[in-house]
Amino acid sequence: MSRIITQILPTPFGELLLGSFKDDLCLCDWRYRKMRITIDARIQRGLDASFEEGDSPVIEKAIAQLQLYFRGERTEFDLPLSLVGTDFQCEVWQALRNVPYGSTWSYSELTSKIAEPTAVRAVAYANGANAISIIIPCHRIIGGNGALVGYAGGLRAKKELLELEGALPKTLDLFSTLAEN
Repeated sequence: MSRIITQILPTPFGELLLGSFKDDLCLCDWRYRKMRITIDARIQRGLDASFEEGDSPVIEKAIAQLQLYFRGERTEFDLPLSLVGTDFQCEVWQALRNVPYGSTWSYSELTSKIAEPTAVRAVAYANGANAISIIIPCHRIIGGNGALVGYAGGLRAKKELLELEGALPKTLDLFSTLAEN
């Protein structure tokens, strides 16, 4: 069986679990997210590989780029990725890569980008199944009313990432958003 090399990266917003398969990054996800077991099983099954802690060049490159991002010194990522999901999920994740740093899109805007304007729930589910957080910027998707909604790293991390990027909606009231979830 092949191996997915993993490492834990402490960040200012929580721990990320990074994983590489061959020469691609296949995992950059919040270590303590609700769907951790489901996401890990999907990746291992999809790549026919098992997790093993270790070092890899692509993880080292990802760590270097993420550290620059967290310091506000990097706005884009240049990493080879391996997306593991359904064709629809991969289409959504590719569309997410087009949300510019410093911007947000609503779920409706995202559905229009993939020519599926009535698939808001399916797009939201695919967004939530993203296993390459930050690099595939699912945190940049917000509710149609500008509210922060679901994020694997938690709403506080989402708010802080959007603040880092200068993309926090001006009308956002974090405490009312947190009370809704």
